[in-house]
Amino acid sequence: MIQKIKGEFGYEQSGVLFETISTKDQIKKAFEYINRFPKQALQIAYGLREAPASIKAIAGISLLVGGIGIMNMMLTTVTERTREIGLRKSLGARSKDINNQFLLESISLTFIGGTLGIILGLLASYLISNFGGTTTVVSLSSVLLAFFVSAGIGIIFGYYPAQRASKLNPIEALRYE
Repeated sequence: MIQKIKGEFGYEQSGVLFETISTKDQIKKAFEYINRFPKQALQIAYGLREAPASIKAIAGISLLVGGIGIMNMMLTTVTERTREIGLRKSLGARSKDINNQFLLESISLTFIGGTLGIILGLLASYLISNFGGTTTVVSLSSVLLAFFVSAGIGIIFGYYPAQRASKLNPIEALRYE
């Protein structure tokens, strides 16, 4: 439990590896260590507290990049289907109908991506738990959060292409080559 670990400046120091704590005696020794070496315990706690901030930053950047990818794909779809949009508008489709169609496509695309991400995450969690030597837990709230965030990304980044498609002039759209 109390083992040699690399210190902040590369030197070895004694540290508590909390992953190995499983009995009451080990918990008691861990608290004794924290009482004897409060500075080191604070450094360990500070390091653990800072890790999630970097993970949040990486996740935010990933969502932004994914959203930009969704928007570019939807803009390409609008460009490729300009004649179809013109035909639908000339036959009486309202701008709201065109807007809803492209928003629905964007949300569907992100739902599929979110579902695949959840499946891969559950698979990775299972593999790490069974073969990685550590325990992982996937909560229902994190799965639901991921699913609804993917839908939100679809709405946010699909809005501009949907608006662009709905505002096309039917005459110009039918002339588009």
